[in-house]
Amino acid sequence: MVSEQYRAMLGGKSVIRILSEFATKRGEEIGYDNVFDYSLGNPSVPVPEEFTECMIEMLKNSDPCSLHGYSPSLGIPSVRAAIAASLNERFGMNYGPEHIFMASGAAGALAHAYRAVTKPGDEILTFAPYFPEYNPYVNLTGAVLKVVPPDTESFQINFDAFEEMLGEKVMAVLINTPNNPSGIVYSEETILRLADILRKKEQEYGHDIFIISDEPYREIVFAGVKAPYVSRYYANTISCYSYSKSLSLPGERIGYVAVNPACPDAEVIVNMCGQISRGIGHNCPPSIIQLAVAKVLDKTADLSVYETNMNLLYDCLTGLGFTCVKPGGTFYIFPKALEEDAKIFCEKALKYDLILVPGDTFECPGYFRMAYCIETEKVERSLAALRKFVAAEYGNIG
Repeated sequence: MVSEQYRAMLGGKSVIRILSEFATKRGEEIGYDNVFDYSLGNPSVPVPEEFTECMIEMLKNSDPCSLHGYSPSLGIPSVRAAIAASLNERFGMNYGPEHIFMASGAAGALAHAYRAVTKPGDEILTFAPYFPEYNPYVNLTGAVLKVVPPDTESFQINFDAFEEMLGEKVMAVLINTPNNPSGIVYSEETILRLADILRKKEQEYGHDIFIISDEPYREIVFAGVKAPYVSRYYANTISCYSYSKSLSLPGERIGYVAVNPACPDAEVIVNMCGQISRGIGHNCPPSIIQLAVAKVLDKTADLSVYETNMNLLYDCLTGLGFTCVKPGGTFYIFPKALEEDAKIFCEKALKYDLILVPGDTFECPGYFRMAYCIETEKVERSLAALRKFVAAEYGNIG
């Protein structure tokens, strides 16, 4: 008999993926250049030339067995050491290689972090709006994901609701800053207040409460915005990182877990990750990609295009009368829809070949997400479609 749990999941396919598939099919009909596909967060800028050059150099000159053989379970030691040194230099930390575990992207990192600090029946809190894949990521471990309602005025943390939900069964708080889908960067004030609350609750409940910090957009921060490095503010922090966005390498699935050295169990957690891998079939990411990213830790793809695209969309949307908190980073913008039901709003937009994702999928009804990781020229052309959509369906509201 097949697993009924996973069979049931077949009926809950990702709304984002469904819309992306619709956009691809529509593109076959009218040309994909004419479909304004804001569905999928797939980086649109090329990898840095240095990364490509280093891959070519390694393939030409390095020992093939070292490039293509298994890495150690925790990752290649020299790579872990290089990442620790980079984090220390950038953020004033004191990581050693013993605090780093190499993983298959941020999703792989998160899969290990959840299992390292919870057991079945424990709770993890996260904050709406949030990446919807957190639900299967957490709930299939046996832990339970609970979602704090959003503060739609700022998309910072709704602390009143958070403190009400922060019960004794909560073993971890999952945060994502810069945030998908809102594009908001949590302020230093927000992180300080979160850390203070958690320290007090640790004392009250007599057990650790971890921050699991999902950080794949850490490098995509716009001018004038400060992105606090969460681990600097709270000892029991597990940072989960991916090079998918900073280096435009989503298909390579490379990232890491970094456990704050101030955490009393830091080295134990990293070693536990190796054992967790045995249970989930992770078994370390490719050696060649680990070695390659270690050579370009001070590089990023040209991320400036995302700020250009954000400003184009923000100015257009607010000019049309949309309510929208201005993103501080990522490549997402999260305006309020022009009617109460964002699903109906997004369905109407399809008639104008605008592919928008309703906020219901992020547990924030009434809003919609636009992933503007597309060519700037296409963003510019989409503005006419946006104006036509709003005028035809909602009249002149600006």
